[in-house]
Amino acid sequence: MFDAKSLDEMARKLAANLPPGLKEFQQELEKNIRATMQTMFSRMDLITREEFDAQSKVLARTRAQLETLEARVAALEAASEKAADAQAGAKPV
Repeated sequence: MFDAKSLDEMARKLAANLPPGLKEFQQELEKNIRATMQTMFSRMDLITREEFDAQSKVLARTRAQLETLEARVAALEAASEKAADAQAGAKPV
């Protein structure tokens, strides 16, 4: 999901924006912020951009295959109807 480096950087940025009186607690605050963000992100069930892109590619391939199969089914149905019509038009002797 999120790597430790990203969480550390976000925690540092948040802690850096604290008022000057709270700077002495910066390390502890960074630790608490990091833990809180990690908990929040894990509850959100987020995925990485790479995972999203991979699933998008899978979905695109699946859609293309579905369109191909739909076209084949339509062609087979048309051929089946044509054969049925030809059979119905032929009179037994």
